[in-house]
Amino acid sequence: MAEKTIRIGTRDSELALWQAHTVQNQLRSLGYKTEIIAVKSDGDIILDKPLYELGITGIFTKTLDIAMINGKVDIAVHSMKDVPTALPKGIVQAAVLERANVLDILVHKGTTDFLEEEATIATGSLRRQAQWWNRYPNHKVVDLRGNVNTRMQKLKDNEWDGAVFASAGLERINLKPENAIELDWMIPAPAQGAMVVVAMENDDFTIDAVSQLNDIETEICTYIERQFLRTLEGGCTAPIGALATYDEEADEINFKGVLLSIDGKQKIEIDKKTAVSDWKKLGFNSAQEILKNGGEALMAEIKQQLKK
Repeated sequence: MAEKTIRIGTRDSELALWQAHTVQNQLRSLGYKTEIIAVKSDGDIILDKPLYELGITGIFTKTLDIAMINGKVDIAVHSMKDVPTALPKGIVQAAVLERANVLDILVHKGTTDFLEEEATIATGSLRRQAQWWNRYPNHKVVDLRGNVNTRMQKLKDNEWDGAVFASAGLERINLKPENAIELDWMIPAPAQGAMVVVAMENDDFTIDAVSQLNDIETEICTYIERQFLRTLEGGCTAPIGALATYDEEADEINFKGVLLSIDGKQKIEIDKKTAVSDWKKLGFNSAQEILKNGGEALMAEIKQQLKK
């Protein structure tokens, strides 16, 4: 095995480090030398503004991209849902790891009586906020920012009834409470539960090493979801959910997509099945259907609202 040490760039939150160590262990088991380099991101530092106001899709990935372009790290490990659908020039997707739990969960303080009453729920995601309001229009939704640990602490410190998290993130660092409720009615963010490794496109050694970690089923399903997002021009901001799953028995891909207004009052959904051989255009075609079905006007409205 060649002597080059693969330097793994990561944010310094507990979850990001867990992800980086997972990749490190898999590369080491293949015989590669690795080193982890932690970098702080603006998304972790600026905690008082909602994510979509920061004006960057991929705020969590930007710092690591710069470190990679500057030659300080060889690869970066990300929660795939945080990664913009268009990667920066010179950076390529080297592997998508096998996906974990895709669902969102509600973490609450013991009783769920509040679901039938007036309640305050915390989330920093427009997608979760809109889907929550669509189902519970009389609830109040407040902004919740920071890494997973910070958000769990804020939930404890405030009078809120509950907060919405990605199940995978809490499971990975053993923070998922036993009484958390899986929100199987909420369509997840495109690529939720998946981890992606990116590298410099001219770094053949590293790409060859990392590509051995790729899970083809996860790669295809996340590709479909991200293509749907990109076609709707969602970036990180619009309330867009997407989930593609492979049905082995039928050899089909099932796809669910949703676009909502920010207040959750309007909801345009799609539910499609397609032969695996036709997966390449599934995300694009589904997004086109949504756009024709009122989505184009809704996207324009959302963009206007977010400019204010």
